[in-house]
Amino acid sequence: MKRNPPPPGVTPSQMIDGRIAELAGWRGETLARVRDLIRAADPGVVEEWKWNVPVWSSSGILCTGEAYKAAVKLTFAKGASLPDPKGLFNSSLEGATRRAIDIREGETIDGKALQDLIRAAIALNRAKA
Repeated sequence: MKRNPPPPGVTPSQMIDGRIAELAGWRGETLARVRDLIRAADPGVVEEWKWNVPVWSSSGILCTGEAYKAAVKLTFAKGASLPDPKGLFNSSLEGATRRAIDIREGETIDGKALQDLIRAAIALNRAKA
């Protein structure tokens, strides 16, 4: 899959800002909300733009943020190895490596539980680095 880096002079964070703005409505609001939660979980998280979607990393990829017609999907690169006591993962459950969270219109996400997943993903990446 092609990575589609940002154009010269445009930062990944600016690309993410643009994606949020172009989505507008509930999908833009949801992507902005999860972005804020991810960045608050660890201010050192790096924003990237790969595969034409937002990517958050720390010692490796944590998750991607994709917007579809019916859902905003957070796909965790190593989700199958992460504890999920609050049951946020609700998609890609059959995979051996990845797990995803589909957030549909009108749904809210447990911010603390998402931040716990982000911190666990960071810890896992650092342990394997």
